[in-house]
Amino acid sequence: MPSIPRDPPFRAEHIGSFLRPPALLRARAEAAAGRLSAAELRRAEDDAILDFVGAQERLGFAAVTDGEFRRSTYTENLTTAGITGVSAEQSGELAWSYTNASGHKERGRVPSVHSRIRWSNSRNAEEFTFLKAATTKMPKMTLPGPCYIHFRAGREHISRDVYPNLTDFWSDLVEAYATELRVLADAGCRYVQLDETSIAKLGDPKMREAVTARGDPWEQLLDTYIEVINAVMRRAPPGMQIGMHLCRGNRMGHWQAEGGYDAVATKLFRDVAIDFFFLEYDSERAGSFEPLREVPAHKRVVLGLVSTKVAELESAERLAERIADCARYIDLERLGLSPQCGFSSSDQANKVMSQDQAMAKLARVVEVAERVWG
Repeated sequence: MPSIPRDPPFRAEHIGSFLRPPALLRARAEAAAGRLSAAELRRAEDDAILDFVGAQERLGFAAVTDGEFRRSTYTENLTTAGITGVSAEQSGELAWSYTNASGHKERGRVPSVHSRIRWSNSRNAEEFTFLKAATTKMPKMTLPGPCYIHFRAGREHISRDVYPNLTDFWSDLVEAYATELRVLADAGCRYVQLDETSIAKLGDPKMREAVTARGDPWEQLLDTYIEVINAVMRRAPPGMQIGMHLCRGNRMGHWQAEGGYDAVATKLFRDVAIDFFFLEYDSERAGSFEPLREVPAHKRVVLGLVSTKVAELESAERLAERIADCARYIDLERLGLSPQCGFSSSDQANKVMSQDQAMAKLARVVEVAERVWG
């Protein structure tokens, strides 16, 4: 009989964010216009989160999130809020733009570091406390990965007056993450997902060329990022389960990079001190399953086979076939299933699918997980 995991990751997972309900989007617009108080907006968020938690429980997920409904973007809670010294704005830099299947482009956000990075009254523990009280399942908190700021900013957007030496930048950032994890643990959080998309994007030759051209040879950058992630992991509280999500960008059906895991697989899977990964695998842009040969025997992988970029519902049969195909490279018992990314990495409307279509995809994840693993 297949074993049933008691600890994360579970056979059926989702990555965290979900399409904001229309009522919540209206409340946000009213609050932005000054016609709704902060307390009234908070109640609208609470109601939306309670509804989404209930939906996840009814579908059968063992771990639930708050849909990231209180955030404007998936990074907001620990880049431009939660720590000091960082701002972000839309950029015209081609390397950070997003593209969809028709070639349409969306501008990406590029952070800037203008003062010392310090942990500063992050709201994540408070938001986790609400989520924990709302469910009988395991609450999962999602955080942007620690390398996001540097990957987008580069040396150019990190003040040389503040950080003449990048070693101090990394040291301050690791300390901020260590504080964040400790505060979350004190609130009872035992399951954290780091959205560290930077490493997957290094699989794209264009991305490797872009970072190398700006003065960051990509192999050295990969080593630096692994050192930083491992420094954060060494500071993680005992008993906290931390997984890492990798994708190639997700903005209203657009992506930022293409390319498999081949170029980074050995160091990513063997050297990163994390025991499970959520890997985008919904399209040819993610490459083959063969790099998963590099995953050590004690580590696990959640396959992101269900797309959040197209409305068409994947067939259960095809998903099961792809899982079986992957099991040629990594044992079936070390696998799980999820969407390839969150459904709404920002609060901007995801025009490629409706809420019902997105919910059907979550239901399909649970259905196939039960079929494959029992």
